[in-house]
Amino acid sequence: MRTADGTPHGLTVNSFTAVSLKPPLILICIDEKSQAIEHFRRAAFFAVNVLAAGQESLAETFARRIDNRFEDQPWTEGSTGAPLIPDALANMECRIVDVLTLGDHSVLVGEMVAASMTEAAPLLYFRGEIGARL
Repeated sequence: MRTADGTPHGLTVNSFTAVSLKPPLILICIDEKSQAIEHFRRAAFFAVNVLAAGQESLAETFARRIDNRFEDQPWTEGSTGAPLIPDALANMECRIVDVLTLGDHSVLVGEMVAASMTEAAPLLYFRGEIGARL
């Protein structure tokens, strides 16, 4: 997502899942202690970038607790203004339709308004390991 001044914000989310096919809804869960949570709560749109094999360093950068994860990282502006990661396996732009606070996380429900995908292999994370094959 981007703030009103155009600053991009992003992070690795705790959970991402499909909610509905009609309309196409997804949800993401963000820890309440996240530095970016207030930006996401005020946003109208967010994007989910599903990383491809070979993007391990990007995954590690966005999982760290740092101020500007997009610094020195390439990105493009999607049709909603949300930042999209080039060469990702998939990009999904969503309009935020609901924000719930449950336990120690905020749940953002978004309606998918634009999406694209490539033929790349997915970047996998399983049992603490990251890579194209686990």
